[in-house]
Amino acid sequence: MRTTTKTIERPDVREDNATSDDTPKFFHYVKKDQIVESAVSGRMVVALCGETFPVTKQAKPGSPVCPDCERIFKGMRKK
Repeated sequence: MRTTTKTIERPDVREDNATSDDTPKFFHYVKKDQIVESAVSGRMVVALCGETFPVTKQAKPGSPVCPDCERIFKGMRKK
């Protein structure tokens, strides 16, 4: 009896959230008090969109914002 083994390639469907220089693709909305705590302790924060990550970079004016976070944030504003 002869058996063969084949490798089935699976496409990589992970979303690229960082650029080549370790800058996040998008910046997320996070509660202010959690930003400093995460930057100091390395604890994970939860963005409005549900993404969890440790704070390692600070957004600069004009940085790309996560579309889901932005939509949720705008929906929270008082009219």
